[in-house]
Amino acid sequence: MLSSRTPSIESPAFDGRFLLPALFLAALAHAAAAAAQPIIPRPPEIAASSYILMDAGTGHVILENNATEALPPASLTKIMTAYIAIEEIISGNLSLDEEVHISEKAWRMDGSKMFVGVDTYVNVEDLLRGIVIQSGNDASVAIAEHIAGSEDAFADMMNQYAEVLGLEQSFFMNSSGLDSDEYYNRMSARDLALLSRATIGNHPEFYPMYAEREFTYNDIRQPNRNTLLFRDRNVDGLKTGWTDRAGYCLVTSAERDGMRLIAVVMGTESENARAVETQKMLTYGFRYYETWKLNDSGQILTSVPIWSGERDTLDLGLNEEVRVTIQRGRGEELEAAVNIDEIIYAPVEIGQIMGTVEITLDGEPVYSGEVAALRGVARGGVMKRMTDWFSLRFSNLLSN
Repeated sequence: MLSSRTPSIESPAFDGRFLLPALFLAALAHAAAAAAQPIIPRPPEIAASSYILMDAGTGHVILENNATEALPPASLTKIMTAYIAIEEIISGNLSLDEEVHISEKAWRMDGSKMFVGVDTYVNVEDLLRGIVIQSGNDASVAIAEHIAGSEDAFADMMNQYAEVLGLEQSFFMNSSGLDSDEYYNRMSARDLALLSRATIGNHPEFYPMYAEREFTYNDIRQPNRNTLLFRDRNVDGLKTGWTDRAGYCLVTSAERDGMRLIAVVMGTESENARAVETQKMLTYGFRYYETWKLNDSGQILTSVPIWSGERDTLDLGLNEEVRVTIQRGRGEELEAAVNIDEIIYAPVEIGQIMGTVEITLDGEPVYSGEVAALRGVARGGVMKRMTDWFSLRFSNLLSN
């Protein structure tokens, strides 16, 4: 394999056939020129049992503490409840106008409520708003029973979804997040960030519901409990939670200048504290970090020689758009390496993996991916193969 590396964006010193793709170089140069390198302060002190700040676009964790400990999530549980309900809608098993029967168990739920009536029928869309905006425990149980037959069966679905989504420190026993001395749900701050990222990315048509500031049902108007929706115009979700066991918890997402962040705090001391501590993280993340786009999916990163083929060059690229999270002003310190075979023979099929590209900062990887052929190259005729064979033999003799 041939590895091509640039120690800086100003000195791409290696064989011209395998120069770092011009698109990458231009992006890195743009990042470096965007601003002089600022002084990056240490992360703020966050008064919470557990917290994490994640770039929703890249999954990069900007700061965290105790983020993998399984803790009681209280009503943050309802992010999963709503996620499953929306998945059921997308799959066609549920519809927004479908009527849901309200059982006595749902009606009798303690804590925050949507105030549905016992033995009445409420449509799915209203129940979703009752879960997301009003944090209704009654709405959560009603949708759980309607989807799975019982809340216990729905909790089993929640655990299966947790496994599929890679939530390694999550375990659910109910759909609402209420706890008792005997049992309670468990989630880590990292799992909550991952679940929120899936909610935003997989359910874009439903996510705006998390930004709605109030919802009225049964002539009872209730504001969204996420006070940051009223304080910060960049905030558009997600969910609050509180129990004696869990403390005050908050999952927040905000978008500014093309960068979306997800912040999770668990176990803060008050309703105001969870908002203040979250705002600290968001301010730090937006001020000192940026999400940088390096290329588009399917764009040519480089063209390399190919032997014994109908064409003389092979176009290589990535099958995905590349974005990385970096500290502002550190673009000139990024290093990138393309690793491909030094000699490539036809035939090559479109999409065939030809090597890797890795981008690092301070020696730590910020992105790695597979380089693929963007178009196929068929095997050449007899004369072309013979000509290329002699050319390779001659070049090897000269190099030796």
